[in-house]
Amino acid sequence: MTDLTGKTAIITGAGRGIGAATAREFAARGANVALLARSGDEIAALAGEIGPQAVAIPCDVSRYWEVEQAVKAVADTFGRVDILVNNAGILKPVTTLAEADPEAWMKVIDINIGGVFNGFRAVLPVMIAAGGGTIITVSSGAAHRALEGWSAYCTSKAGAAMLTEAAHLENAGHGIRVMGLSPGTVATQMQRDIKASGVNAVSQLNWEDHIPPEWPAKALLWMCGPEADAHLGEELSLRDEGLRAKLGLGA
Repeated sequence: MTDLTGKTAIITGAGRGIGAATAREFAARGANVALLARSGDEIAALAGEIGPQAVAIPCDVSRYWEVEQAVKAVADTFGRVDILVNNAGILKPVTTLAEADPEAWMKVIDINIGGVFNGFRAVLPVMIAAGGGTIITVSSGAAHRALEGWSAYCTSKAGAAMLTEAAHLENAGHGIRVMGLSPGTVATQMQRDIKASGVNAVSQLNWEDHIPPEWPAKALLWMCGPEADAHLGEELSLRDEGLRAKLGLGA
């Protein structure tokens, strides 16, 4: 698997789920990891588990100045920023458009699109100055089709996917590797929330239908290495059995 020794990775939404699994995977492969999330206690505990190669930075990705300061702190601490995983995202509210609370609906946009933009905007100058870097956005099948009750989530994921395409178009010539990963349904708290909502077909899936968060973590690790260079600018899907087989993740 990809060796990240000497590299520094920023992971948003690192408190649990895919973000936490990715932090553990990257650290195990030698990377310094910066854990960003609003949940300060969760990332502090994870940083303590990982050890001195991890730093926890409480951060609301919807606020640009917080992301900018976090990136500066990471560069000051580890001397470089090589990887950004735009993972932070929220689903709720699950509601119809006719009944949606406007403020709650826009909060999803602020985090899921604004947070991705803020990540790109904060790290790109640093990476361009250094001659390169890797940025991966955690996407979703919801970016490509509407689902009942998920108008905010689907819209935000579609916007984040387009931001990722734009970042590749503008920055590939600067040595910036940009990709997206659509992991499918993953056994995280979000799926518990979806199940509890009872809305649309995804809520009817059984827990065993979901993949473990370690699978997208391994995919994200692989995407940081040269073997993924043929997929720059693309959104990869862990529903793809060929990709799963390549990563040794089973059927």
